[in-house]
Amino acid sequence: MTKPPKEYINDVVSGIKPSGIRRYFGIASEMKDAVSLGVGEPDFVTPWHIRDEGIYTLEKGYTHYTANAGLKELRIEIANYMRRRFNLEYDGLSQVLVTVGGSEAIDLFLRTVLEKGDEVLIPEPSFVCYAPLTSLAGGTPVPIVLKEENNFRLKADELRAAITPNTKVLVLPFPNNPTGAIMEKSDLEEIAEVIRDKDIFVLSDEIYAELTYGESRHISIAEIDGMYDQTIIVSGFSKAYAMTGWRLGYACGCPDIIKAMTKVHQFAIMSAPTTAQYAAIEALRNGDDDILMMREEYDGRRRMIVDGFNKMGLHCFEPLGAFYCFPNISSTGLNSDDFCEKLLYSKKVAVVPGNAFGDSGEGFIRCSYAYSVKDIQVALDRIGEFIEELK
Repeated sequence: MTKPPKEYINDVVSGIKPSGIRRYFGIASEMKDAVSLGVGEPDFVTPWHIRDEGIYTLEKGYTHYTANAGLKELRIEIANYMRRRFNLEYDGLSQVLVTVGGSEAIDLFLRTVLEKGDEVLIPEPSFVCYAPLTSLAGGTPVPIVLKEENNFRLKADELRAAITPNTKVLVLPFPNNPTGAIMEKSDLEEIAEVIRDKDIFVLSDEIYAELTYGESRHISIAEIDGMYDQTIIVSGFSKAYAMTGWRLGYACGCPDIIKAMTKVHQFAIMSAPTTAQYAAIEALRNGDDDILMMREEYDGRRRMIVDGFNKMGLHCFEPLGAFYCFPNISSTGLNSDDFCEKLLYSKKVAVVPGNAFGDSGEGFIRCSYAYSVKDIQVALDRIGEFIEELK
């Protein structure tokens, strides 16, 4: 080679910043007695009956490729699940694609529909993958700042102001990581009024759809009049069924889009893991009680951690979805990175700076409550001490 290898890396990849989520977790993992609230992963083990099904299929030798789009039985069960839980009708054979986690489904969709120069509207703060995957697909990410005073919900006027002739996709990342915000039916109806009948797809990331709290169930924008054909829903098994390591997700939507996504998936991946697909069938058929148990446990931790932050003077709006809270740390005079670094080294508590989820996350930190009550309490005690020492 005539140049150093790094000079051959294309400009888009070179320009993508590494995810800021795991930076402090990695440091904490090497600290004795450190406590982390940093990683967004259930602390529950995959329920035994789901693991048992995976083991059974291995014992029976079900170790070959499946169809590119996924096992027929699994796609039908996903369609049944969407009908049963969210009142959405999909044909399992033509409108469902099984992917390697929800992130692959997002990547496939963006690569399938974006042309160079197309804009993707991304409400932020939000999960770290949307903007980089947009850039890798040749599109242009356009952030829409979500405001704390609006409980981090996307408002119709904010959306309207962001739309241009180049807008191709709106990402709806709700329930939201990192804020825990949700969109209620009235919110979605207002959003639908803005984009209905426009040539704009909605990528609705509903990986946390089963983890909502309070009286209202999760509502998908695909349920709103006129939005079904414009919406691609992405979800998976990682959060609701504590199956992060199984790497299994799915996309539901228009047959033409799903067919095209499957073509990209065919050449890039071939098919999702076979063992995980059989386990997922069991999860969908017999996992409702598991979801209920985990959701109730998260709900108790949610109230505990939000109350803890508010009592120590870090304002934290009430998150109604996912398993994160997003306290405002601006009263400390520290920016997000400094707060997280000083907290980690002085009190051995790892949290994630809000700006890891977009510039609008500056002045906040993300704390996961997918940890034991004991760990949450220890972390709150140490953070409280840290705040007092800053005064």
